[in-house]
Amino acid sequence: MKKLFTLIFFSFLSVNVFSQSKTISLTEAIDIAQKKSPDYKTTLNRNQGSYWRFRNYKARFLPQLRLNATIPEYNNAIRRITNDEGQDVFVNQDQLIVQGGLSLNQNIPYTGGTLSLNSNLERVELFGLNDNIGYSVIPFSISYYQNSLFFNQFKWDKKIEPLIYEESKRDFIEKMEQISITTCQHYFSLLKAQMQLEIAEKNLSNQDTLYQISLGRYKMGKIAENELLQMELTLLNSKNNVTTNKVELKRTSQNLARYLEMDNENLKLDVPEKLPLFDVEVTTALREAQSNRKAVIEFRRQRLEAEREVARAKGTNSVDMRLNANFGISNNANDFNALFNNFNKQQNVSLSVSVPIFDWGVSKSRRKMAEADLDLVNNNVEQETQAFEQEIYLHVLNWSNQRDFLFTAEKAKEVATKRYDISNKRYVLGKITITDLNIALQEKDKAVLQYLNSLEKFWRDYYVLRQLTLYDFINNEKITVEDVIYD
Repeated sequence: MKKLFTLIFFSFLSVNVFSQSKTISLTEAIDIAQKKSPDYKTTLNRNQGSYWRFRNYKARFLPQLRLNATIPEYNNAIRRITNDEGQDVFVNQDQLIVQGGLSLNQNIPYTGGTLSLNSNLERVELFGLNDNIGYSVIPFSISYYQNSLFFNQFKWDKKIEPLIYEESKRDFIEKMEQISITTCQHYFSLLKAQMQLEIAEKNLSNQDTLYQISLGRYKMGKIAENELLQMELTLLNSKNNVTTNKVELKRTSQNLARYLEMDNENLKLDVPEKLPLFDVEVTTALREAQSNRKAVIEFRRQRLEAEREVARAKGTNSVDMRLNANFGISNNANDFNALFNNFNKQQNVSLSVSVPIFDWGVSKSRRKMAEADLDLVNNNVEQETQAFEQEIYLHVLNWSNQRDFLFTAEKAKEVATKRYDISNKRYVLGKITITDLNIALQEKDKAVLQYLNSLEKFWRDYYVLRQLTLYDFINNEKITVEDVIYD
């Protein structure tokens, strides 16, 4: 019975310990980060704003139906009016106005104006000695308004707004790849802390054993006190290393758990497996980057925006012409039933012109400023394009050597570890000094750290390569993300 109780107790303990820890891989951590991390939420909010901006742009070229109403407007005041003889007189105005109308507006992208179809009904009731009610109706009126005959804002919007939206979609994919890079950094920081703590604890165990051996040799007079003290100092340093690595483990585990928004900080990480072999050609990387990256769209958009400002300066600075035209029918009566008989025509056309005669060079300076900005944008885009291509080229060259660097670092770690194991056995046999053993220990720890750094750089450069090209070279396909649906 006692054995059964003990077995159940330890089984429960092992289950409890297991439930408190969680083992995840690098790909699993990236999947979690791309759904729950703070960076993902920020990226999602920005993408949402771009989506609704594009929806707003599309909606501006659809018919807009509006109801405009005043229900009611009451006035009781003394007002100054001009009578039929051209005299200003003061009258007491006591009236109630109720009016309503419908308007259908349509922006015309080919001309830059707005076409409107309107209807309106108004009722005015006067209070006082002679109470009466009047009605006015406009069954329909068609009007067209254009702010400038020489600059079409709608034409430029149709060129630029789709580019802005496409740029935001590509930026979303790039930000998702940046999340992969950030997750990789947090992941390897914790992985290195876990492995270094494991190494420090193993070194402490070995140093404690070697110290006990050295203490026995000292008592037997086989070694000097200086060597025993050096061994004790090494043991104390090993204890400090364990304490330091425990603190670092706690810090890095909290950072990763917070980034992944996980409640459990007790994470156990797997060492990522090696990637399958694949070649990256510079021409392929450049072609995919130019096809997929937002920078290419951004360069085109910046040029168009600068060209738009030049067109605006030329179209509005010299001769400013505005067109306003209206045609419709209307009627008014004191009886509502008589409103829809014998309609009167209402029509007007106005073309206003504003020409600067002498403006001290204001119009010219605006145009020259816009042209200078266009030249500056072209120069900047040219420089950024060269930097863009150079970054791809250098990273591809660097990536081609990363697997060799990782292989060399892994081999150096194996050699240094084997050398330390041999040195440890030889010290136990008394064939080498404590100085030689400490050198072997330092070189082993250094080689392990260099291997972990090389492994981190290998995976980080892989995800940077994906971000720079938005191309998956393992599966030979463009990187995409699921479309986010906004309600």
